[in-house]
Amino acid sequence: MSNHSVSLDVVALRPFVPAKDFDISASFYRDLGFASFQLGEGLASMHLGPFAFLLQKFDVEGFASNFMMHLLVNDVDAWWSRIDALDLAGRYGVEAPRAPKLEPWGLMVTYVFDPSGVLWHIAQMTEDPDSDSAV
Repeated sequence: MSNHSVSLDVVALRPFVPAKDFDISASFYRDLGFASFQLGEGLASMHLGPFAFLLQKFDVEGFASNFMMHLLVNDVDAWWSRIDALDLAGRYGVEAPRAPKLEPWGLMVTYVFDPSGVLWHIAQMTEDPDSDSAV
């Protein structure tokens, strides 16, 4: 099978995102707007439209705090408005989300930390023609 035909056979590519406390993490993601589909004890598929990841009850020292996810959106300011209104730090005891800012690599990015310490980069491409941003 050639490399091209292998890629045509792919149906989904979903990372496993660790959760120290599965129920709290699942609630956090539902608040952000993800639909949750329980797959078993300590495992759920978390969806935003056609995009998904697998939330897994998994706690190994230092893993979640070194894990990052990248979500590319069309309107990071709209996402920020929703995130800011959720008071995630107050409700979940997470590090306060950071307002969008233009990063040197050309993306406008807001940063959100989940209850396990996973860092989400919620980003929007900019209109800057000199930008070498990568998605």
